[in-house]
Amino acid sequence: MQAYILRRLLLIIPTLFGIMLINFAVVQIAPGGPVEQMLSHMQGLDNGASSRIGGSSQAEVLNRSTSIGQNAKYRGAQGLDAELISKIEKLYGFDKPAHERFWIMLKNYARFDFGDSFFRDAKVTDLIIEKMPVSVSLGLWTTLLVYLISIPLGIRKAIKHGSSFDIWTSYAIIIGYAIPGFLFALFLIVFFAGGSYFDWFPLRGLTSANWEELSIIGKITDYFWHLALPVTAMVIGSFATLTMLTKNSFLDEINKQYVVTARAKGLEEKQVLYRHVFRNAMLIIIAGFPSALLGIFFTTSLLIEVIFSLDGLGLLGFEAVLNRDYPVFFGTLFIFTLLGLVIKLVSDLTYSLVDPRIDFESRDV
Repeated sequence: MQAYILRRLLLIIPTLFGIMLINFAVVQIAPGGPVEQMLSHMQGLDNGASSRIGGSSQAEVLNRSTSIGQNAKYRGAQGLDAELISKIEKLYGFDKPAHERFWIMLKNYARFDFGDSFFRDAKVTDLIIEKMPVSVSLGLWTTLLVYLISIPLGIRKAIKHGSSFDIWTSYAIIIGYAIPGFLFALFLIVFFAGGSYFDWFPLRGLTSANWEELSIIGKITDYFWHLALPVTAMVIGSFATLTMLTKNSFLDEINKQYVVTARAKGLEEKQVLYRHVFRNAMLIIIAGFPSALLGIFFTTSLLIEVIFSLDGLGLLGFEAVLNRDYPVFFGTLFIFTLLGLVIKLVSDLTYSLVDPRIDFESRDV
């Protein structure tokens, strides 16, 4: 097992390198880099990115430097002093060729030095730490609810396989799987957040403006009041797969010989299901928990944070793409990719822990 873990850890390096290289290459051909946007802003042609700087002065932005960027022929720079343009390129790091910038970026990232944001007066790591609680709240509560709903529902569907209950819940699952989470989020806003019908839930943020004045019970209530709609939207889009996985896992175990033997010995149905079948059927569900949490945490929450104006990692990444804030974009990409690869390894090791029959050591990777 130690050799397998070592191979997987070593495999993370080329995988991470390839992902960063592909994304860096794509960024080089994307129009409208941060320097071009700054030049447009200086000429009064605000294209939307500079308006999100958050009140920072032009001098403050010009004094921020980073070691990654994009070479470009800046349209709209006519009339500006060539020396000023060169100064901006140098301060942003665009005076170097692409391969050199990529190499500098990798060396800095190897030391977990992600630099400063182009358009925010903060380090990338500080921004990630600041936004992390919102995304963690969404991911943890969504994962908890998904498991609390999917596992009992999947077991019930397996027991009642072919019944009317199984059929109509399957229709509900198909509908939930077919409707994207962000579309259901818009539906919730229209009906319950002051859209066209009811105004029962807040639309922005994770807490109210008077959060500090509330009691402990009031803070807990306010916290879940703000989480209700976004978490509901994320659960609807996430529970279908786990429910069907639970059902199929139970159906597969129910038809095995040891279940027939247990019933032949006179054990009650509940004893057969929850003492024997449950333990074996839940192995794959439990082992898949890290991957499920990762998928909900990094994938599902992005659009939900944007729609509900939740200041988390998803909204941070979305604004970084719009603003061409490359230090934030590449820094978060590096951290999330590394974390994803490590969690994937943890997920595989969990499989072998809950089911010793699974042997990764004999495999090539």
